Amino acid sequence: MSSVPDTVDGPLFHIEFVTKDYGLRAWVTGVNGSLDTTLACWRMIAEEVRRMQPKALLVVDDMDGEPPPPGQLLEFVQAMQGQGMEAVRIAYVERHAEQIPQVEFAGLLANEHGFNAQIFGEEAAAVIWLRYGGG
Repeated sequence: MSSVPDTVDGPLFHIEFVTKDYGLRAWVTGVNGSLDTTLACWRMIAEEVRRMQPKALLVVDDMDGEPPPPGQLLEFVQAMQGQGMEAVRIAYVERHAEQIPQVEFAGLLANEHGFNAQIFGEEAAAVIWLRYGGG
C-alpha cells in the first residue's frame, strides 16, 4: 500500500513522503551539518505527521554532512516537543554507519523526553520494528 509521493524542500534538503502499510515514510536527502538544518527538516516532517496522522513514521536519512554536535542534541529534542511527534512510533535509519553513535545518543534523549524512537542502520530492520514492535 503506497501512495504517490509528496515532496517538500528546505534550503539544504529534500524530503519525499510516501504512505506505507506501517505508516509514513520520509526519505531525506541533501546536506546537513547544523542544528538549524536539522530543526527545519524535522519540523517539516512533523507538519506532515500532523497532517497525515500515521501510526508510525520511518525516516530514512540519506543526507550528506554531519548531524548536529552532541552538545546541541538536547536542544533539538526539546525543540521538537509539542510538535505532534510524541504520539507516533519513530524509526530512524541512518545510512552513514559512522554517524550511528551520535544519532543513537539523540534517540536516547528523545526517548527520555516522551518520544518513542529507535535508531537503525538498515531500513528492513526498521520496518520490522514499526510493524511488529520489540526493542
